[in-house]
Amino acid sequence: MRAYRLLEAQKEPEFQDVPDPHAGPGQVVVEVAGSGLCHTDFIVKSRDRAYWKDTPPPFTLGHEVAGTGVKGFHHGDAVAINPSWQSCGHCHMCRSGEENHCLHQTAIRAPGVGYDGGHAPYILVPDARFLVPIGDFDPIKAAPLTDAGITTYSAIKPALPGIWPGSTVVVIGVGGLGLYAVQFLRQLTSARVVAVDTTEARLKLAREYGADEAISTGPNAAAQIRELTGGVGATFVLDCVGINPTLATGVAALSWRGRLTMVGAGGGSIPFDFFKVPPGAQLTTSLNGGSIALMEVVEMARLGRLKVLADTYPLSAAKQAYDDFEHGRLVGRAVLMPATLQAADDETASSPVAVTTST
Repeated sequence: MRAYRLLEAQKEPEFQDVPDPHAGPGQVVVEVAGSGLCHTDFIVKSRDRAYWKDTPPPFTLGHEVAGTGVKGFHHGDAVAINPSWQSCGHCHMCRSGEENHCLHQTAIRAPGVGYDGGHAPYILVPDARFLVPIGDFDPIKAAPLTDAGITTYSAIKPALPGIWPGSTVVVIGVGGLGLYAVQFLRQLTSARVVAVDTTEARLKLAREYGADEAISTGPNAAAQIRELTGGVGATFVLDCVGINPTLATGVAALSWRGRLTMVGAGGGSIPFDFFKVPPGAQLTTSLNGGSIALMEVVEMARLGRLKVLADTYPLSAAKQAYDDFEHGRLVGRAVLMPATLQAADDETASSPVAVTTST
């Protein structure tokens, strides 16, 4: 089969022909319907050889994966794949369905992050416990829920006790991650939802997806949030960007005893200063989500409570999809469709065009 792979550390990924996977004891082969792109993929590409230790390239990219079981599972059943493959499956957190917080993880490893991922027609899943049945829900739409969806959902759930009707919550960066966050906060709380972003198009989309207010990123963003709240500030801020300016805005907009959670891996930091962080405030990070979160998010989407906005590409257009992602040309979350690979290769037309769909 043809797969889109990182062949060497710090090199551009390439297509490569590799053998079809075969399931061993306890393993499952899944036919991939959709495999999402993520900012993490660019970080993966940037890591040097020493970082990978015993899981170096080459490996197939793609950690947001859904498809249908082929071997080792009920044949033909649609499934979403929990990417927490480094989890032990036995500790308290794993047994609680929070495999992303496994107490025995020593490194961040997942499909497409040290292991063969979903940018291929088939993926070998190491254990059936990583599979979440999705029923009649479209696996192409389910793919981005396995990371972008559960990342924001898992960051928001612990904050819910501190969010009350009439309080204010802020989402900084309303792209592929942030649009899910806006919807979750709209569905799970009665707070005022404020979207913050650099582009008017995304702010408009955030309003359509449930934001009550939209504010442009800049030095006055925190002051505008405080003005909206009568000087109180936001009880919860979710930073989906994670760079110095967005973190500074988040802390400046935070109320006393507020909570700021960073899910964007932009490489930024903020001083943990006694006089600059509001009294009683919590500064946290959150990474991905577990199987329980994935089950809940899929059910929300199946019920129509969560819109999934996807820009779909055939696998053969992987390079174009990543270029569109890097240069801000996406509307939703980019998803590669390996099942369309052969059809796309047989066409004589030039570069495939992304199709944006929403449910």
